Amino acid sequence: MRTIFYVILTLVLVSCSSKKNTTYLEKVQDPELFQNAMQNLTDIVVYDIFSPPVASRIYLYPSIAAFEIMALRYPDKYNSLVGQIKELMTIPKASNDNVNHHLASLFAFNTVGKALIFSEDKMDKFQEGFEAKLDEFDVPGRVVKASKIYGDEVAAFILDWVSKDMYNQTRTFPKYTIKEEDRYWKPTPPDYMDGIEPHWKEIRTMVIDSSNQFAPKDPLPFDLTKGSPFQKQLMEVFEVTNQLNEEQVEIAKFWDCNPYVTHHRGHAMFATKKITPGGHWIGITSIATRQAESTFDETVNAYANVSIALFDGFISCWDEKWDTLIVRPETLINQYYDEEWLPLLQTPPFPEYTSGHSVISRAAAVTLTDLFGDNFAFTDTTELLYGLPERKYNSFFHASEEAAISRLYGGIHYMMAIEEGVNQGHAVGNYVVDRLQTMKASTASPN
Repeated sequence: MRTIFYVILTLVLVSCSSKKNTTYLEKVQDPELFQNAMQNLTDIVVYDIFSPPVASRIYLYPSIAAFEIMALRYPDKYNSLVGQIKELMTIPKASNDNVNHHLASLFAFNTVGKALIFSEDKMDKFQEGFEAKLDEFDVPGRVVKASKIYGDEVAAFILDWVSKDMYNQTRTFPKYTIKEEDRYWKPTPPDYMDGIEPHWKEIRTMVIDSSNQFAPKDPLPFDLTKGSPFQKQLMEVFEVTNQLNEEQVEIAKFWDCNPYVTHHRGHAMFATKKITPGGHWIGITSIATRQAESTFDETVNAYANVSIALFDGFISCWDEKWDTLIVRPETLINQYYDEEWLPLLQTPPFPEYTSGHSVISRAAAVTLTDLFGDNFAFTDTTELLYGLPERKYNSFFHASEEAAISRLYGGIHYMMAIEEGVNQGHAVGNYVVDRLQTMKASTASPN
């Protein structure tokens, strides 16, 4: 009888221990942990006012660090990015059996992210909260310690690779020198800011062969003669923006995504910080992965794919912008037609052709469609944090088309930049999807 009692007691204790162990393992695999880490990174990007191209770099490298750790954890499900993106080498494997790869990926994500932003204290505060949550989960201290050490080891490895992408060198390159001819881009009011990232094409690409691999067709020849193709496009901006309806205004504001909009009231000036265009699509990725009930590793995979498409999209677009140097509509309308005209949106400080929103939105939409399917309807709540209402879309392409046309409604792009931007982004997105195979063929979800 006593023997039976001890057997039962042992089974109960083992069961309780197993349940406790399973509980913390399940908790650290909750995809919301990664969603929270990505949202924190977005919050810091907004707070630190990074430009759209630079923000795409900040999303890219932490996502790759996290993905490579997940690829090691699930070798039957994922292919490493080594050999698929430029110059990346195989990350070190964990040497400690106590390492939890999900935790390690989160530690690596935060450590790489911290190295790329300004407000390190905000990342430290988030990290402290994250580690406190692990205490609540009853994660053994040895597991937390080993996972953090390994995550930091991978982060150091990734950051060494990051340091060779030409970003630091381009910080020392000269600013754009303004050209006098009317056809060339000029800084625009109210602040007449210097052009952003005129040397971004020098940054190492991920998947595309070079910054100009998918150059769009040449912009229309500059010609202000009444009735010329270029003049008609200029007049289209002027006329459309002078008779916007409520829906068009809402669309323009929803997709504004200007990280630093200045406001002048007499001698006072203040600024509004907002999400970047790439950050908006990172937000859509968050919505899609939650709606699809993606697992932790599938969520990391989606962010990695989208961030790569956004990054290469920006490089492709910025190559064209600083090669063609097309003047913004605002400059010409004020000079030749109406000196008091203002676009609905504040004109961003870089050349016009092609439209960055059009390029990166289409590249992201192609990637998300590949991941989640053609008719993935969703409600975009990304802008709620910035005081704008939600909008509903029938597909990722639907959202990307609206993002593109929003630039005409905003008064900051000609249709040629929008249409060719969409084509350019589609080409980049297709190339990334074709060349980048993060999931094993046997585990990829059919669309």
